[in-house]
Amino acid sequence: MLKNEEPSGLPARLLSDPEMIDACRRRDFPRVFSLAKRRGGFHASLIARRCDLTPSRVGEVIKGERQIRDIGVIERVADGLRIPGHMLGLARREWETPKALRADTAHVEQHGPVVVPGQRATVASVLPSVDLDSILAAASGPRLSPSTLRALHASIEDYWRRDDQHGGEVLRPAVVGQLRYVIETIKETPDGRFRRDLYGIAAELARLTGWTHFDARQYSQARTYFAESLQLAKAIDDRQFMANVLACMSLQATYEDRPADAVALSAAAQDTARGRDGTPRVMAMLAMREAFAHASTNNPSAAHAALAEAHRQFERASGTDLDPAWVTYFDEPKLIVDTGIVHSRLGEAATAEPLIADVLRRGHGGNQRGRAFHAFWLATTQLQRGNLDQACHTATVALESAAAVGSERVTGHLREFQQRLAPFGKEPAAVTFEARLRAMLS
Repeated sequence: MLKNEEPSGLPARLLSDPEMIDACRRRDFPRVFSLAKRRGGFHASLIARRCDLTPSRVGEVIKGERQIRDIGVIERVADGLRIPGHMLGLARREWETPKALRADTAHVEQHGPVVVPGQRATVASVLPSVDLDSILAAASGPRLSPSTLRALHASIEDYWRRDDQHGGEVLRPAVVGQLRYVIETIKETPDGRFRRDLYGIAAELARLTGWTHFDARQYSQARTYFAESLQLAKAIDDRQFMANVLACMSLQATYEDRPADAVALSAAAQDTARGRDGTPRVMAMLAMREAFAHASTNNPSAAHAALAEAHRQFERASGTDLDPAWVTYFDEPKLIVDTGIVHSRLGEAATAEPLIADVLRRGHGGNQRGRAFHAFWLATTQLQRGNLDQACHTATVALESAAAVGSERVTGHLREFQQRLAPFGKEPAAVTFEARLRAMLS
């Protein structure tokens, strides 16, 4: 096919096909590429060129030998194949603005969208382009007030709540959009009382974006946003929030099998907060992250010392402390369950089991990911103690919660539990759990 005959994007009939819609929704890129190749006229080398990939990588993806998880690569696939952003859980792509709207915005504003007889008007046909959004925002200028800042903080609290309930993947476009808005507002805001608040809000949004990438196991993107959050907090010398971001980076290092980095980052977090208004609750949370890090190095004495420090600091916490909002999640149940998880990581299952079971019995409200996460660790301790049937039953509880929240991190833990069942492969409880896991992942 000559270059000038290349398709501009996947045909509409393919994009509206239920199989392609499902493949995009699941981000099943082997299926997406196969469908593009078989039914869209995109051969492997063309997919590679359009998506800025190598032909060999495209072939590996189609064969299921490689996965695409990096958000930057996913965006390149969307743009290269002209897959609308919403199909892949992305923000609306810049090229999605309809030509009719670009050509005759004034007509749309005065008379409504142009609708061809017999054709249904779409939502996209009445939305402004990205460029027009920017022009309108610049024209209105920043209108900051205490109520504006309160609204931004309320949005962040709502994002975290929905992240607990449903996972962060679907929230990320909205969070990133708001982060960009706040950054632009900072540029247009003169020095004054609002500017510091805006930096703090931007730091929180950047950390939340990093967290959603971390929870999706997109670690390189998570590091990028965590680093940005750290710089924003540093700009206003918010040492407690800097410590919070370092603690997130320490936790990520334990997942990336970088235990020495995890220990160093947790120590840096405590040093950053110590002596600079670090409240007892903040210091307790940071000490718990250090305990996690030491447990990942299988250093019981250091982990136990960090646990003792976390409990000591928590006992000093008072309702009159000026705790930042982001640390209020670290309450007594969280202290108890994290203590149990550290003991479980160290192989001290007899100590861990009653602690984790106690918090799981208390319930988690709408926090589906927390329930799934804690059920996984309880199942792990039960398996460590040789209680196979009980462990598989508890792991099924984790499965039920995991099905309600989009968290690749939790799914990874469940696959890890499945691997631990290998010695019991023919036992009925293990067979049943594995069948349910496969059904959830299919």
